[in-house]
Amino acid sequence: MGFFARIGGLRFAVTVLTGMTALQMALIAFGNITDFGTNQAFVQHVLAMDTTFRSPNTMWRAITSTGVQNAAYVVIIAWETLTALVLIAAFVAWLRGSPWGGRLSTLGWVMWVLLFGVGFIAIGGEWFQMWQSDKWNGLQPALQNFLIAMAALVIAHLPAKERT
Repeated sequence: MGFFARIGGLRFAVTVLTGMTALQMALIAFGNITDFGTNQAFVQHVLAMDTTFRSPNTMWRAITSTGVQNAAYVVIIAWETLTALVLIAAFVAWLRGSPWGGRLSTLGWVMWVLLFGVGFIAIGGEWFQMWQSDKWNGLQPALQNFLIAMAALVIAHLPAKERT
């Protein structure tokens, strides 16, 4: 098989997407571990709902316990780290031609979707009313990350057409 035939196919595209997203998630986790306080403040303010409209009909949802807020942040970082490790393993599997590459990529991207789609968009954005905050609204970056993972999932599951 020639060089251009190898890099012109779906397998190559999914391998590159897997490597790119593995790097991105690894950098996200690394940044949160090495600069813990920056996004810790974000999580604390979102959970406390202290910059929302403060409607009495929703403020009962607020979590003001620093311990619970920090535990939630540590769970987020652990999930990011695990997602990065799954995607790194997927990338290595793709490079080695292992059939596990596709399954691991799918698992990593679904984990990514759960973090940003469920965690940040649904729970943070709606349950904790993050959309109301001028300062602590992370919906745009969450949507961006959600769409990256969804696009990768769609591309990875396109039917592969064999070239003759």
